[in-house]
Amino acid sequence: MIDVLKEEKKEEKTGAEVLPILPLKGTIVFPYLVVPLMIQEADQTRLVDDALMRGSRIGLFLQKDPNQENPGQDDIYTSGASGSILKMLRFPDGTVRFLIQGLSRIKIKRFTDDSPYMIAEVEETEERVEDSVKTEALQRNLIEQVKRLVGLAPYLNEEFHVSAINQDTASKLADFIASNINISVKQKQEILEEINVLKRMKLLLGYLSKELEVLELSQKIQADAASELGKSQREYILREQMKAIKRELGGGDDGSDFEEFEDRIAEAGMPEYAEQAARKELDRLSHMTPSSAEYTVSRTYLDWLTMLPWSKSTDDKLDLKSAKKILDEDHYNLEKVKDRILEHLAVRKLKSDVKGPILCFVGPPGVGKTSLGKSIARAMGREFARVSLGGMRDEAEIRGHRRTYIGSMPGRVIQSLKRCGTNNPVIMLDEIDKLGSDFRGDPSSALLEVLDPEQNDSFSDHYLEIPFDLSKVMFITTANWTGPIPHVLRDRMETIRIPGYTDLEKLRIARKHLLPKVLENHGITPSKLAINDAAIKLIIDGYSREAGVRNLERELASVTRKAARRIANGFKKKISIGAVEIPKLLGPKKFVREALTRQGKIGIVPGLAYTSVGGELLFVEATAMESNKHALTLTGQLGDIMKESTQAALSFIRSHNKELKIDTTTLDNREIHIHVPAGATPKDGPSAGITMAVALASILSDRAVKPFLAMTGEITLRGQLLPIGGLKEKLLAAYRGGIKTVILPEENRKDAAELPAEIKKAVKLKFFSEALPAVKFALVPLNGKSPTAKKRTKSKTKK
Repeated sequence: MIDVLKEEKKEEKTGAEVLPILPLKGTIVFPYLVVPLMIQEADQTRLVDDALMRGSRIGLFLQKDPNQENPGQDDIYTSGASGSILKMLRFPDGTVRFLIQGLSRIKIKRFTDDSPYMIAEVEETEERVEDSVKTEALQRNLIEQVKRLVGLAPYLNEEFHVSAINQDTASKLADFIASNINISVKQKQEILEEINVLKRMKLLLGYLSKELEVLELSQKIQADAASELGKSQREYILREQMKAIKRELGGGDDGSDFEEFEDRIAEAGMPEYAEQAARKELDRLSHMTPSSAEYTVSRTYLDWLTMLPWSKSTDDKLDLKSAKKILDEDHYNLEKVKDRILEHLAVRKLKSDVKGPILCFVGPPGVGKTSLGKSIARAMGREFARVSLGGMRDEAEIRGHRRTYIGSMPGRVIQSLKRCGTNNPVIMLDEIDKLGSDFRGDPSSALLEVLDPEQNDSFSDHYLEIPFDLSKVMFITTANWTGPIPHVLRDRMETIRIPGYTDLEKLRIARKHLLPKVLENHGITPSKLAINDAAIKLIIDGYSREAGVRNLERELASVTRKAARRIANGFKKKISIGAVEIPKLLGPKKFVREALTRQGKIGIVPGLAYTSVGGELLFVEATAMESNKHALTLTGQLGDIMKESTQAALSFIRSHNKELKIDTTTLDNREIHIHVPAGATPKDGPSAGITMAVALASILSDRAVKPFLAMTGEITLRGQLLPIGGLKEKLLAAYRGGIKTVILPEENRKDAAELPAEIKKAVKLKFFSEALPAVKFALVPLNGKSPTAKKRTKSKTKK
């Protein structure tokens, strides 16, 4: 206080005045008006005490940020009002409440002190008053507006109108009205800073007109809503009021949201038609209230539109050597697939706008179809997404749901693009042969547009309702076999078959990929555990007979876990596992080579079948019983095609009985029964025709089938041997079963060129165009003694 008195004496000569400065939060004090204030801060309480003690005025200035504690010199406006404290009350909670009367407009020239509170040199601002007809007209207009405002505003009464009339100057009238009407604090600060009375009244008149417009509209809405909905729906009326006010003022529910969407639409790089749809939806959103159900639907739709990668792409890695290195690192062999990817990259290097290929990997489980997709994406430098189609029955999973449904979403393809963040990822559609269909639609039909390079540049999702370009996406589908895939869908894809692996290939895969992965997953280093090739071969042959390597990996993991247990118990030396230790760790063999145990018998013929899990060795058993009638019984869950093939084979054998040395009496007096194990598994297809013919010829001529021999081929009634499919898979099954010779149709000779060298070396292939030479080749010659004949000879000797 002593400092303030010194400053006052010092500045008496200049006409300026030094006052303590009180920052105000959300309150404006106008000259000649009495305002109640409340303070809590200790420094502000001291300021009020000092001002009361010396009976001096204080400076009242608005804070720029009402939430800021302990504001500084730069945190308050420089224009304010001086005021005199009329009355003060202290309360037990430490707050101080006082009445203050505004005296004059002042402006800060400079600050002289900051402690314990701000002190500044201020000067009064002189108002510019124009006594003119215009000023008088504005005064009358303001009073008229106040009269209308009192009639509409619930927070004003008639006394406010009377007090406004009794103001003796235009300046006091403007300040009095501004202090009491419902306008923002910043607008009140603008009125306080305006020293030209005429301009001040014009500014106030604009605010009054806007407030009157809002109040009149509110009253109209309230009347309309009340008449339509009734007094019981108060909440709805309030929402309608807010909705109408926002509409009339041209604002939205949340300005920041709309600004954000505007920026996102501008940055999304949408084509013109998509941007038009987005802006139209944004305009609809601006006229909705957040509480309505449509608001959430519209906002979610805009989120999807602006987050899709309309123009964002990743640059392809066009270095062919680097791509081949990555593909070789991840997968062994599979040269066809690798060549196709490298060919696409080569074309992409020469022509940048080439459309992405649509490939279909077909092969048994566990051969690496899904992991190959990830490897391709890594080699090309693209994002990767996998969509599982197994069991999918709803078309909307592909095309999306229409926005009329609650919880609607785009289809899996659009979701994958959003997740990847680019418009040219590698998308793998897994298990496309497991698609279903029901009353909700057929997903395979929806995929026709997705997987057609001529159509997918304008793919239309039901949720988006605008086209999206999928031509840059590289689609890869996988299937175990192509049978269930509709022909029109299969026609749109480039099929690449991935057959099973030979034992030698499995050994190399286990050595290069599986074993290092298993050791890493179990926290074991190669210095602590070694599994030799003999042990791996035994696991391949006796514990994991399959087309792929999935079970092989499981068995290796089982061996590794047992070694990990020993290491965890404190075993310090390196553990070496050979073929001798495998039965101790994994138990007895799970698989034996049936061809070795069921060789060279009458009426038992090994056939070859192709299934969704690879090739299988299938044994056909035939027996003949004496009977006074000719009959053929078929068991083993055989399909219609397989039954007809058996009947054709029987007719062929009967018509060539002389060439095959079969007695006519035997044909007429025998009831024949053919059974194909396993009985619980359904079987069908024409490729077992030659197998059935050999089985019938064997049982009727009493001749055994040559050992280690298997066969496959469709037979006609006239004895032609027709080509079959799945050759490599069938020969792999023969190789795993220990077969040494395979009878094949002549037309399949061209397919044998692509067989692995390991199979060509281990299995001898015999090609026939006619069934009769093939049957003769399969049976033991007449001068050779079959096991059954030997038993008969022994029994006669005993007798």
